[in-house]
Amino acid sequence: MTNNRHNGIFYGVDGWTVLLYVLIVAAGWISITSASYDDSAADLLSFSHFYMKQLMWIGMAWVAAIIVLLLDERFYHMFAYPAYLGGIALLVAALLFGREVNGAKAWFEFGSLRVQPVEFAKIATALALARVMSEYSFSINRAGDLMKVAVVICIPLFIIILQNDTGSGIVLGSFLFVLYREGLNKWLCIPVLLIAALFIVSFLLSPMTLLVTLILVCTLSEAMMNGQWRSRLVFLAAVMLSAILLCLVMALIAPGTLDLYHSLLTTTLAAVVFAAVYAYRSNLANIFITLGLFVGSLVFLPTTDYIFNSILKQHQRDRILSFLGIISDPLGTDYNVNQAKIAIGSGNFWGKGFLEGTQIKYGFVPEKHTDFIFCTVGEEWGFLGSVVVLTLLCLLILRLMRMGERQQEPFGRIYCYCVAAILLFHVLVNVGMTIGLMPVMGIPLPFMSYGGSSLIAFTILLFIAVRLDASTRQFSVHKL
Repeated sequence: MTNNRHNGIFYGVDGWTVLLYVLIVAAGWISITSASYDDSAADLLSFSHFYMKQLMWIGMAWVAAIIVLLLDERFYHMFAYPAYLGGIALLVAALLFGREVNGAKAWFEFGSLRVQPVEFAKIATALALARVMSEYSFSINRAGDLMKVAVVICIPLFIIILQNDTGSGIVLGSFLFVLYREGLNKWLCIPVLLIAALFIVSFLLSPMTLLVTLILVCTLSEAMMNGQWRSRLVFLAAVMLSAILLCLVMALIAPGTLDLYHSLLTTTLAAVVFAAVYAYRSNLANIFITLGLFVGSLVFLPTTDYIFNSILKQHQRDRILSFLGIISDPLGTDYNVNQAKIAIGSGNFWGKGFLEGTQIKYGFVPEKHTDFIFCTVGEEWGFLGSVVVLTLLCLLILRLMRMGERQQEPFGRIYCYCVAAILLFHVLVNVGMTIGLMPVMGIPLPFMSYGGSSLIAFTILLFIAVRLDASTRQFSVHKL
């Protein structure tokens, strides 16, 4: 324990952050109450109702928050790696022995209680990432250190994808924002985002189109990083011309043995070896990082067809195809989103009022108290209420960014950025999917969607940041 405990557990705690948290949780409970209220039920205070269960989860979340505040801030630094290993173990256990819910084998079930370990694995991954990046010798622009970061993120991501809980796994991609805030070159962040988008639509493109796009993205981003446009464009032209010449020569020597795609692939692999030797002799770390990104993408891209057709469930494939506009199924795949948009739009400016939402009340919107809780906000509280809720969430994220910027230790700063990134991703995707701007992924709205696992995990995630910030503020006060 710290020496300042005689001042109470709330000494140094950012009151505005706690107030925002309480307001968002209260707004979530009111929305869950409205979404699940049944005036014909015999006992309205029975714990069989979702709003009563959520009230219990809120109480447990607040207990968890107090425990987090009681622990010494050094505890989170010391036990970051053990927590990470524990999170990985829980994910593996869920994969092997868990219960399958909505196609994802990602839950533990104890009687009527369900626990989703991935929510707690996010906390463990954020702590481990903060620990790795806060090491004294860590450099964001060193290829070896970036590889450590990639390993920390990709291990849980791979297990989550195996659980068929792709939406939760994609959340870990939000840590790219943390890398950018810590100084990762923006011209490396941009191709990562472009390649991620390329993966999503890769099953629609030919192998040749994918390869050419990947070469262009990685070569041009590396040129932007080092500012050597002329030499990189010459290199790019040499690769393309060599591929064409190789294809023509092989057509004369052994017709039909090597087409243009395989010629380009062959010359590209030779160019990768040449570039690696050049980067080593010139001591250019950025080229190594770009080459690693390119080779990793080149290896992974051919598997996207298999992932799409063999690993993803039919409803997941349909959601992606529907989002891309390839298929239209108003009464099937598109039903949830269409009803969600109708509910939000019918709220107009002021909303219909508490318990007056017809789309919600009569069950037109599926998952109205969980993933589509924002529909209840839009229909009953209208545009004004939706803006208020989104403002509260945005203020909380901005508060976390401010908390990170005033940290005196890199561990606390990076962890606060991780929390802000996770919350921002959840808000963007959840709200986006209810209004048709994002594919449906099954991602909860932080602190508002029904569920004990998500609420308690988000509370712990947030209050660890609050605890680290409180330690910084205590130190600043005593220093003065």
